[in-house]
Amino acid sequence: MTRALVVLAHPVQDSLCRHLAGRATAVAQAQGWEVALRDLCEDGFDPRLTSNERSSYYSGFHGEDQNLLEELARAQVLILVFPTWWFGFPAVLKGWFDRIWAPGTAFDHAPGFGPMIPRLHGLREVLAITTMGAPGWVDWLVMRRPLRRVLRWGIVRPCAPKARISWRALYRAESVGPGRLAGFEARIGQEIAAMARRL
Repeated sequence: MTRALVVLAHPVQDSLCRHLAGRATAVAQAQGWEVALRDLCEDGFDPRLTSNERSSYYSGFHGEDQNLLEELARAQVLILVFPTWWFGFPAVLKGWFDRIWAPGTAFDHAPGFGPMIPRLHGLREVLAITTMGAPGWVDWLVMRRPLRRVLRWGIVRPCAPKARISWRALYRAESVGPGRLAGFEARIGQEIAAMARRL
């Protein structure tokens, strides 16, 4: 059975992101996948890399949240749901990358500080679902889609080279109406169905 991990990074209970995470979870479950929903804010996840974690980063990393490390290591599908704030990841999601995409779980250090050695060989699909207040042209033309590039080339590719990365951004999210939201939800469903066909 395909193991999917949905990671939600939004502090508000009735947020649009929470709604979209619920939609993605339901569609993934409809594929027959085993789905774990990790709500970082609800769980009280601390995004700060601890002193012990940083001190051991290059010498047998000691992660202080073993359950989350194991959860990532098992995942074949990863669905990230988050708002884009200041054209960056929310702090809680950035901290999840810092603390959980860690040595011994997501990658190994190469001798002599060479390229990272990937460990997430089982991760085959990554879908990022984000909301953004700005219109699409600002993200594409002015900012040149910074988060998409960071996720693809700075995080996923070095750790999970076999993973296919998909991106769905809901622009002008504060003014989204029912019709546009329904269309966006349909595209999420189509994306997850396509992922299932590829697995």
